[in-house]
Amino acid sequence: MTPVFETVKVTIQDIAQLQTISRQTFIEAFWETNDAEYMNQYLDKSFSLEALSKELQNNNSDFYFAKLDERVVGYLKLNTGQAQTDIKDGDALEIERIYVVKDFYGKAAGQLLIDFAVSSALKMQCKYIWLGVWEENPRAIRFYEKNGFVAFGSHPFWLGDDKQTDILMKKPL
Repeated sequence: MTPVFETVKVTIQDIAQLQTISRQTFIEAFWETNDAEYMNQYLDKSFSLEALSKELQNNNSDFYFAKLDERVVGYLKLNTGQAQTDIKDGDALEIERIYVVKDFYGKAAGQLLIDFAVSSALKMQCKYIWLGVWEENPRAIRFYEKNGFVAFGSHPFWLGDDKQTDILMKKPL
């Protein structure tokens, strides 16, 4: 039987939980394939309470938890307007982050989050939804392709001092 997950909007009161899930899922996804020093630089900078607080207070960004029986098992960050990292198109919604705890890979939490993002974009009457995914993450690329996303470009992603490449993918709505 498929577990029943729920999507819950993250507030500033949830910042400690957001920091925990952000760090945990990023480590689980990328630690084994990246330099520890660069990983720690990124984790300290991107997931500090100060950085997350600033993101939570941005009116053009929203975070959502995927929960199962009150346990946070994943999260999603959506950007509109000027909060978008590259395109900044008023007719688009960006998925900046979508991560699930490794124990829940393949158990529908990621699908819940992607479906929620698409539904949100449709409610906002966006023409498309887009994201960046590390070119060395074939599992995630396959997941996005399965959900109708297609590659349309790339951009640099800095993990500490390591310049990596993200594939930009979008799904027309």
